[in-house]
Amino acid sequence: METTTGHSRPNKKRKTGQNPETNFLVDLQSCSKSKDLQTAISLYESALSQNLRLSLQHFNGILYLCSNFVTDQSCKDSAINYGLRVFDHMLSSNINPNEASVTAVTRLAAGKNDGGYAFDLIKRMNTEFNIVPRLRTYDPALFCFCENLEADKAYEVEEHMGLMGVSLEEPEIAALLKVSSETGRGDRVYGYLQKLRNMGGCVSEETGRVIEAWFDGEKGSEVKGVSCDVGMLKEAILKKGGGWHGMGWIGEGKWVVKKGSVDESGQCCCGEQLCCVDIDDVETERFAQSIAGLALEREVKANFSEFQDWLEKHGDYEAIVDGANIALYQQNFADGGFNIPQLDAVVKELYDRSDKKWPLIILHNKRLRSLLENPFYRKLVEEWMDKGVLYLTPHGSNDDWYWLYAAVKLKCLLVTNDEMRDHNFELLGSSFFQKWKERHQVRYTFVRGNLKLEVPPQYSFVIQESEKGAWHVPISAKSNGPLQTWLCVTRPSVCKPYDRDLETLGTAANGHALCGNSEILKSYNSRDFTSHNEDRGGHDSLQNSCSNSTDSTHI
Repeated sequence: METTTGHSRPNKKRKTGQNPETNFLVDLQSCSKSKDLQTAISLYESALSQNLRLSLQHFNGILYLCSNFVTDQSCKDSAINYGLRVFDHMLSSNINPNEASVTAVTRLAAGKNDGGYAFDLIKRMNTEFNIVPRLRTYDPALFCFCENLEADKAYEVEEHMGLMGVSLEEPEIAALLKVSSETGRGDRVYGYLQKLRNMGGCVSEETGRVIEAWFDGEKGSEVKGVSCDVGMLKEAILKKGGGWHGMGWIGEGKWVVKKGSVDESGQCCCGEQLCCVDIDDVETERFAQSIAGLALEREVKANFSEFQDWLEKHGDYEAIVDGANIALYQQNFADGGFNIPQLDAVVKELYDRSDKKWPLIILHNKRLRSLLENPFYRKLVEEWMDKGVLYLTPHGSNDDWYWLYAAVKLKCLLVTNDEMRDHNFELLGSSFFQKWKERHQVRYTFVRGNLKLEVPPQYSFVIQESEKGAWHVPISAKSNGPLQTWLCVTRPSVCKPYDRDLETLGTAANGHALCGNSEILKSYNSRDFTSHNEDRGGHDSLQNSCSNSTDSTHI
């Protein structure tokens, strides 16, 4: 066979005493590095003529090189045919393949447009060879079927991937979305858009073009939507965390597709307000139960159960404050200590920004005595107790479980700079922990005594589906660059009836609901977050004399 590579024979120095099989393997590895397929084939033929005992590594070296030439038109056919012959020889020699062997052969099969052979081989992997396939093993068969518009076969591959615990990534979802679009499978297109949305973040420009082609195409215009009233759709969106309802296409007729921008508040050029996307109600409850379960294992059970009961009765908070994290912020210097004025600044800032609603401060009980003994702090602490904004965790407890559970259970903001990466949080093993943090964690800084809260943005950079049937898709620039634009897709046949229904319901037009902490987020994002402590006038109480102490753990 002819290839575009040279004929130079490997001249790698060998250790004396190596056997021929080892020399052959070393030479193959050299060919792989230099991508010299012709020399590798010559070595292989020579090994066969010498009746060398070939191993899995020898066969994989040849298969890997052959599979790398399936896109080289000058030697594609010969590389594919030779690679498949090598694989047959491997099986006839009673050498079982591994995942790398099968992946190389599926690439060869797909190279000759034989997705069926590639998929059949994958299905044999587990039953005959006890091999677990990976995403790269499935890709050749999946992409082959998608390119040939064999939608049902592509769906079969996807189903098999699910059974084997292999997750789709954006390129695979985009390929399935494209074949579904081109074959008019509207329900499938809807499902794959939801899969892309669930991955979070921006989509690539290539995927953006696939989405745009569906909405611009005739088949996309022909798909008809379900019959849902506005109230039902808005309720579904709230339950699912915002940004999607999952109930199917809305309305009928042509789509208007354009590329535009979204301002800092989340207002799209089409007039719709994008959402702050949160985890849904089911995930939230599961997350809260997971935290509680771990806390009950590691805490004194009665103590944490008491906190859960207390929270059920006093759960009207929009923000939870990690007291120790704030009071100890930047205190690692000689005169540093437990800085109550910092904590007070955060509490008052939250109070001012949330229609005069106090946050809940979680603080360990071991701090109480020293605070009450300090004449500068005692009155302030007692004021917090009187207002019911302080919960003191008992001796021997880890207050991390308390403030995290409260924030998740109440679906509210959590003010802390704790990155929540220690072993306790790792035990949660939650795939949506990071997503929850992005929507609920409020970080803070103090610069020269001035507080600045860093709250989550009012909207999320994820694919969003609205109750109007509109779609908004964030598209990133190439090479993982910054956000470039948003794809805005609306259905005019839905907009006017929707707005009339909103007037009937007495709600505001374009009224996407944010996540459960919407009002406090909206308030924070609409103002300057920096507060000047010297102008607040709220720290005079720290100078007042002591009053009677208390041993209460909560108020």
